[in-house]
Amino acid sequence: MTQELAILMALFMALLCLRVPIAFVLGMVTVVTAVALDYDNIPLSVASDLSNGIDSFALLAIPFFILAGELMGSGGLARRLIDLATAVVGRLPGGLAAVNTMTCMLFGAISGSSVAAVSSIGGTLIPEMNRKGYDRDFNIAITASAATTGLLIPPSNIMIVYALVAGNVSVAALFMAGIVPGIVVGLGIMAVALVLCLKRGYGKAVAGVAVSYPPLMASLLGAVPSLLLVIIVLGGILEGIFTATEASAIAVLWALILGVVCYREIAWSDLPEIILKAARTTAVVLFLVACSYAMSRLLTQEQVPQQVSAGLLSLSENPIVILLMMNLILLMVGVFMDMTPAVLIFTPIFLPIATALGLDPVHFGIILIANLCIGLLTPPVGTCLFVGAGVGKSDIMSVSRAMLPFYAVMVIALLVITYWAPLSMFLPRLIGV
Repeated sequence: MTQELAILMALFMALLCLRVPIAFVLGMVTVVTAVALDYDNIPLSVASDLSNGIDSFALLAIPFFILAGELMGSGGLARRLIDLATAVVGRLPGGLAAVNTMTCMLFGAISGSSVAAVSSIGGTLIPEMNRKGYDRDFNIAITASAATTGLLIPPSNIMIVYALVAGNVSVAALFMAGIVPGIVVGLGIMAVALVLCLKRGYGKAVAGVAVSYPPLMASLLGAVPSLLLVIIVLGGILEGIFTATEASAIAVLWALILGVVCYREIAWSDLPEIILKAARTTAVVLFLVACSYAMSRLLTQEQVPQQVSAGLLSLSENPIVILLMMNLILLMVGVFMDMTPAVLIFTPIFLPIATALGLDPVHFGIILIANLCIGLLTPPVGTCLFVGAGVGKSDIMSVSRAMLPFYAVMVIALLVITYWAPLSMFLPRLIGV
């Protein structure tokens, strides 16, 4: 790697350590590196890359799915999913932990947002678990870790971003490939939580207090309209009725009907605030995409992906070893970088290596996303960790210690996803997408 690119990495790490927002870090590093490499007409070149980075029809799906998630979060979805999860798994030992995990999986999948799952489900279940004698940091840890499964279980914005960067990768195939790995990760988190509940005595019934559970059929009927969103989106895409972008608009319409007409928990007067909140989130995400694309273009022009590929392949010819090294690098990347820029920057670097090893680009996409989901739970950048600590009113270090068993099970699940391709590829191949 050239001296200029070494300076790029040093500047990048320094700015991250100074807690500069990641989008500004990417933009500043791109401009400084372009100056160091003596590029011509830098302002016009960088501005053009920023514009081209978000000039994509496929990216229109992101603001629509974000708005659908905001509507779902405000429209009574969380309470109905909690009732359904309580009816299904509430009787297990440490039942509230299982309810928390299952609800976060369902809400994260339907809303497409792990942060929304942490804030919506955590705001309800963390205080309830505190009152029932569960440890506060344990409650936050299980909520934050379970919420990340919504990025693997479709619909998922980050899968759309990956498909855009990887090129010629079917969004429908990615959506189908993420279902089983997402469920496996969620079940692993639930298993660890139940073991810890048994070991620590959480969730024991209080003497003389009858515990009631909502009826299964009534809870299911209440949640079915929300669960139909996933079926409509996936079914429509797989049947070729609409594209992923068009599906995102359908998701907004369905969420609006549920919140305003069916559940009646969103007033028309609430819509401007909900739309404004979605617009702010969209602006942040798309600015990240634009800056990441500019930096990715610079790295590609300097042939960094080829250099990294040659370096890794020169260290070993064993696919198991190379995949392990890639996972370790991505886990470290996730500690310091948000998911969207990490996907945009490292997909062009690692995808050629993965395909050279014989991995399907769809399988690699699931590996990449599963890796970076763990990064959402690690300081100093872990978004879900910070939101969870804020919602649960605890400090980051205490929650991080409580996260250790969940880190372990998520890493184990990651290794299974990495080395057992049928786990991800079974459904796409079965359906033929």
